[in-house]
Amino acid sequence: MVSLLYKEINGFFSNLSAYLITSIFLIALGLIVWVFPGTSVLEYGYADLDSLFTYTPFVFIFLIPAITMGMVAEEKKSGTWVLLKTSPLKSHQIILAKYLAALLLILFALLPTLIYYFSIVQLGDPVGNIDSAGFFGSYIGLLFVGALFAAIGLFSSSLTSNQIMAFVIAVFLCFLLYGGLGALAALSSGEWGLFLEELGISFHFEQMGRGVIVSENVFYFLGMILTWLIFTWILIERNG
Repeated sequence: MVSLLYKEINGFFSNLSAYLITSIFLIALGLIVWVFPGTSVLEYGYADLDSLFTYTPFVFIFLIPAITMGMVAEEKKSGTWVLLKTSPLKSHQIILAKYLAALLLILFALLPTLIYYFSIVQLGDPVGNIDSAGFFGSYIGLLFVGALFAAIGLFSSSLTSNQIMAFVIAVFLCFLLYGGLGALAALSSGEWGLFLEELGISFHFEQMGRGVIVSENVFYFLGMILTWLIFTWILIERNG
């Protein structure tokens, strides 16, 4: 399983598109946080990074499917999937190795954004005047959002041998769960509206952004991640 994990990571970084995707992600966030009018922290003068946490999930909706779209789809298209399935590895080991590779790649893309935190700490008046609890709560929330999107992306990649189709499916599902359910909840009322709101990712992510990590939000993300990975396992077991 470790060799497959290494293969996935090495395959990603041996491709020029990997560096292009990561660079676009970091440039986009940098422009949002520091440059664009209306979102730049330098413009509104408060020592916080709300714009980072507001817009990063929407960038994730496109970034993470781009990372995961070929993990199974490309193997099916090239014919190496049959070899992988007939190897000593079990289906759950294949899924876990590919999923862990996706998580490491997301972490690689996200870690440089910690520079923004240390920059804001120094820019604060006085120095260090920033809500660190809120920042790290939101940062942990971002990691959970990325982990859930990775599980959805891996499921989408296992649906088809076409990478573009896998990308489109993953983008649609991620957007539906992050923003779509909240929009539907706003149009609904009563218990049904509350159910849709709590089913959406943004509801739990925003709660974690308040700096208090409660068990129900952690269990939500872990449960959703496990659910999508199980869906992937079922799909692979049935269709091979």
